[in-house]
Amino acid sequence: MIKIYHNPRCGKSREGLAILEASGKEFEVIKYLDQPLSKKELQEILKLLKIPALSLIRKNEAIWKQHYKGQTLTEDELIQAFITHPKLIERPIVINNNKAIIGRPPEAIKNII
Repeated sequence: MIKIYHNPRCGKSREGLAILEASGKEFEVIKYLDQPLSKKELQEILKLLKIPALSLIRKNEAIWKQHYKGQTLTEDELIQAFITHPKLIERPIVINNNKAIIGRPPEAIKNII
């Protein structure tokens, strides 16, 4: 089953959702701002993306600049930041079985559906 971690207020995330809708395939929408992800879920996502937590951070977010920028944080501390402030998670993220991609640009999603 395909999953999209979606923020409806984000233009790129809405474009990614439109690509999935146009594909005609079944998928699940996870509005991660409404349903914060667990540490285990975030670890799974990072493993599938094959990236460290720092690469999933939206570094232009005010929350990042005010609370975390310039600090040396461990993977666990960064994951905790995602749990506390899900807005920091880059989006959209699409998972299809054991493959995952950050939909930036949204057209990249086509590579795994």
